[in-house]
Amino acid sequence: MTDNIHNNNAHLDQKPTINGHLQDKLVRDSITHNQNITAQVQARQSYETNTTLHTGIDAGVENSKRNDFTQVQDLPTGTPQGQQTTMPNHTTSNNTSNNTSNNTSNNANSDTVDNVSAQTQTAKQTLFNQRDDINNPHTPDTDGNEETHFGYKTVNKAEKQARVADVFTSVAKKYDIMNDLMSFGIHRLWKRYAISLSGVRAGQHVLDIAGGTGDLAKVFSREVGRNGHVVLSDINAAMLEVGRERLINAGCNNVDFVLANAETLAPFDDNSFDLVTISFGLRNVTDKDAALKSMYRVLKPGGRLLILEFSKPVFEPLSKAYDLYSFTALPIMGKLIANDSESYQYLAESIRMHPDQQTLKQMMQQAGFENCDYHNLTAGIVAVHRGFKA
Repeated sequence: MTDNIHNNNAHLDQKPTINGHLQDKLVRDSITHNQNITAQVQARQSYETNTTLHTGIDAGVENSKRNDFTQVQDLPTGTPQGQQTTMPNHTTSNNTSNNTSNNTSNNANSDTVDNVSAQTQTAKQTLFNQRDDINNPHTPDTDGNEETHFGYKTVNKAEKQARVADVFTSVAKKYDIMNDLMSFGIHRLWKRYAISLSGVRAGQHVLDIAGGTGDLAKVFSREVGRNGHVVLSDINAAMLEVGRERLINAGCNNVDFVLANAETLAPFDDNSFDLVTISFGLRNVTDKDAALKSMYRVLKPGGRLLILEFSKPVFEPLSKAYDLYSFTALPIMGKLIANDSESYQYLAESIRMHPDQQTLKQMMQQAGFENCDYHNLTAGIVAVHRGFKA
């Protein structure tokens, strides 16, 4: 497998020399890149703040428009039309906040203060970015008390999407540098190999689901060229904003950024894309079978699905060492670098709860995909699955 990876690196930005030196260089490059992006974003925010202060409300309105994700009317002709632009109103959370405020101002006794504190704590535990709850198909009305896993925890299906949103909103700003540190830079080689299997060509339309910070979308943007088009989608607004800043700064002008739920892919029409990819995102989806069916729906006949995801190591001694590393080193690094050990504890647990290679292949076949196969990378720590729409 290592030979395969090295053979497919010729068309990419960097050619590997010695693995250790390459990994060190990748980590250094990632740190420098993230520092540059952070400086650019801060400078832009400072400029927009000053502009708003000096020019008033009109400038503020214009800045807010510029920060929106792709609107329906802005999508070029020939690409899927539509985007979820309105988010559900979470009246329960809002009412909790309002009640908390009213109770604080109207009551002075200690019992009321304790009650307010309890309500505030509850609100903090349940609040999340409403933009991340788009098109959630799982509600108490549709699923009742049906349960699913959130890492090793058991939660109601209606809650998982919000919980996952909290995780990625928390880690968004440090996501790229943490990926480099956690994988020693090898995640870049995994992604390069996956891209080599994508078969992407000039002029094609590509959908990168759960694309986050845009690693794959950036390469696809170059490969499809000016006559092609890439849609970078994610359910998490914080992650998508990081990807948006990154790709705009890289000059990728054939990419749109769309908030979308992988289970429904509601903004996109049937038979719209030549290639659909999802990289390290499927394990976080509440209903993976529904997501696979939606991916099948939006693919054109003859189109290809590519899934890059953590999987089950095929070498038992490596599996034990990998477990030890995942459940000790990852939370520690998360605490030191991202100040969030719990999110990286969940990420380690979510990997163990994801279907193994053969099970995921069968799930793809049940969703309608043909000629399905998979390729193990790093002895099965990661696998690339492929499937085609007839």
